[in-house]
Amino acid sequence: MSKYIYLDNAATTKMDDRVFEAMKPYFLEVYGNPSSVYSIAREGKSAMKRTRDVAAKLLGAEAKDIYFTSGGTEAVNWALKGVLYGHKDQGNHVISVVTEHHASLHTLAFLEKQGFEVTYLSVDEEGQIDLGALKQAMRKETVLVSVMAANNEIGTLMPLKDIGTLCQEHGVYFHTDAVQALGAMDIDVEEMHIDFLSASAHKFHGPKGVGFLYARSGIVIENHLHGGNQERGRRSGTENVAGIAGMGKALAILQEEKEKKNEILRHLRALLYQELKELPGMRLNGPKLEHRLQNNLNVSFQGVDGEGLLMNLDLLGILASSGSACTSGAIDESHVLLAIGVPKDYIRGSLRLTLSKYNTEEEVKEAGRLIKETVLRLRTMNRA
Repeated sequence: MSKYIYLDNAATTKMDDRVFEAMKPYFLEVYGNPSSVYSIAREGKSAMKRTRDVAAKLLGAEAKDIYFTSGGTEAVNWALKGVLYGHKDQGNHVISVVTEHHASLHTLAFLEKQGFEVTYLSVDEEGQIDLGALKQAMRKETVLVSVMAANNEIGTLMPLKDIGTLCQEHGVYFHTDAVQALGAMDIDVEEMHIDFLSASAHKFHGPKGVGFLYARSGIVIENHLHGGNQERGRRSGTENVAGIAGMGKALAILQEEKEKKNEILRHLRALLYQELKELPGMRLNGPKLEHRLQNNLNVSFQGVDGEGLLMNLDLLGILASSGSACTSGAIDESHVLLAIGVPKDYIRGSLRLTLSKYNTEEEVKEAGRLIKETVLRLRTMNRA
């Protein structure tokens, strides 16, 4: 067993060795600027084309509609700002969800300051929206609906096809933040009527600092970055060729291994849940296991502080995250757990455990044992 057990794969994943090998030539040998005309530049351009092709194939999209970005946050910003700025003459209203990632929520807050109107849909105890409420929220000024494909904290899988169909029927564009979902659920942008989709490579064992935006052809979208003529004039800046090549390799591996990987993740998660459910005062947050991301387990322990739990687990080599976000040393209650109605006496003792293909049964069982021991020890200390 390694010196630590990594259970925070929703935050980032270990890069696959094959991805690292695929990237190396673009750092050391074929490092030319892909906008140049000589051979080592053309090889970089070819690598970019291959990545565009494999991303498009995974989504049932056209390769020309894939635009490379620095990651999921940029892709989300571009989709939201680009569509709303590009359609100000059509309307100024966007619909989203209270449990979105902060990449979306903070962008929407910025847009509200610019005079745009945002409707935030509430969710039920499993993190699902009500499709009737979505339909009712649509109005003639509505330009865009933006809904995560899968929630990063509790793993809720959204009904993308139903949402996309509603949007199409009402002439509204549909963006989905698929950063957590790519490879975990099947996504077909045509079948699901998705107009914009954001993704980030480091969530599926690719490199950090690279992602993409799928943007359907024919829809006006303002550029987010201005400068040169890269990405067919839509996204300026010299392309991160090594990162893009690595993302392409990660996407190809994902496509090849996703069924086997997801089966393994479901098995490991079931083992971990069986270990933890023995603890009294434990709560599963969000949807039932079969209705969430295969690698996600979000639990709360009554009578335990999440920050203390994380620190103690870190000392034992268990790396996880809390349902709470730490900002400047202060613990803020998770907006997602608040939205789904987790009771106050549980919400601060939350733990998000997210697995990857690199975890083993031995690790999961050891992690479960150490988490149980730590929770019981902290409860005893709190009562003393």
